Amino acid sequence: QCRTFIQMRTYLKVVDNSGAKRVMCIQALKGKKGARLGDSIVASVKESQPGGKVMKGDVVYGVVVRAAMPRGRCEGSEVKFDDNAVVLVNKQGEPIGTRVFGPVPHELRKKKHVKILSLAEHIA
Repeated sequence: QCRTFIQMRTYLKVVDNSGAKRVMCIQALKGKKGARLGDSIVASVKESQPGGKVMKGDVVYGVVVRAAMPRGRCEGSEVKFDDNAVVLVNKQGEPIGTRVFGPVPHELRKKKHVKILSLAEHIA
């Protein structure tokens, strides 16, 4: 199975408690090919929990926290995850939810998403 960038119409899992379960990427905000680990995307909510902060059909911003595409690290190792996952943020870049589930890579620190790292339960 070929691992590719997160591009238009890619479905992603939401790993925070903002109320959304699954989103579909509308646009990657950086790069022509698509989004990678730590990049921002614009997404449409496809599935949501009742009583959440975001509803089905909302257009939201998100930061990719897990990607199935391998990403090389400076010490020579590679990091890749089993799924594509996103944390929903507002226009200023602050997370909508108050908890982040599952592992989050420490590459987000370089991309200035320190708030997401502080909410995460496990940093990979």
